[in-house]
Amino acid sequence: MTFTRYAVYYAPPAEADWSRWATGWLGWDMEQGRSAPHPAAAEIDVDAVTATPRKYGLHATMKPPMRLAAGTDAGQLHAACAELAATQAPVTLEGLQIQRLGRFLALCPRGEVSALNRLAAACVTGLDRFRAPAPEDELDRRRAAGLSAEQDENLTRWGYPYVLDQFRFHITLTGKLPKAQLPRVEAYLAAQLTPRLPRPLTLTDLALVGEAEDGRFHLLHRYALSA
Repeated sequence: MTFTRYAVYYAPPAEADWSRWATGWLGWDMEQGRSAPHPAAAEIDVDAVTATPRKYGLHATMKPPMRLAAGTDAGQLHAACAELAATQAPVTLEGLQIQRLGRFLALCPRGEVSALNRLAAACVTGLDRFRAPAPEDELDRRRAAGLSAEQDENLTRWGYPYVLDQFRFHITLTGKLPKAQLPRVEAYLAAQLTPRLPRPLTLTDLALVGEAEDGRFHLLHRYALSA
């Protein structure tokens, strides 16, 4: 399979009850490379609600999607991910909680996140030699959404606005929802997903993923955090 871009994710463990449920909610299993059936949800069109994030799979972005730089290849990227993960320790969070981020819903961490943020920063900076510069139209599109001075600096330097001090770990659960629909979807997720969420949650690996030509992401390999 040919991949157009690569990224580094936190990918929840496939065998956990909560991640199996949330994978079905999104409708794409990036570990198996196939669609996953949605749970039944009265009065919620799950397929429509999750259409935007579906192709990415259940994840939190650590190194945003990138095209490979000239002179680099996927084999070198795999080796660099293994080397990076070997220098990083597992990160334990108090847990996860459903939050509104603007008008979409996501799982966000509970409690202290400094170690988590350091891990994400290591992914962004440590693998940046593999990132080809973003095309100008992509930069213009991101700037059109409105960026702070620091976010614009990140975009110029790292190819993405929301990294380093602007990073916020989240596992996206929906696309942008109408205001009237948010409470219903949030209540459903609180009832179905919240009781399944682990407390604490330990991140034990980093996942290298690839974007196929159809835009869907596939999990290529997990690299254990082993420092």
